[in-house]
Amino acid sequence: MKYCYSCGSELIEGSEYCHKCGTPVGKVVKEEFSVKSEELIDKVKKLLHEGNVTKIIVKDENGKLLLEIPATVGVIGAILAPWLAALGAIAALVTNCTVTVIRKE
Repeated sequence: MKYCYSCGSELIEGSEYCHKCGTPVGKVVKEEFSVKSEELIDKVKKLLHEGNVTKIIVKDENGKLLLEIPATVGVIGAILAPWLAALGAIAALVTNCTVTVIRKE
């Protein structure tokens, strides 16, 4: 039996997405980057333009979740602006962040 890596729900056999959270099912690669607050927005923009990213998670130096950006946001530029504004506010509050990137192979 397979389980969703994002929410932990049991997956329906043959499905391409989790029926609870909508996360794509399949082989995923998780990468983590440590960035300074002034580099945060540029790093996230660069990752979103790569195209194979399914989710970007930003955490502070204590591991507290600050922002989670789904991949569909990167496709539509107009929706991206509020996320970048939120990233700017986060960058002003913290000194270092951990950016976790989830990619589907």
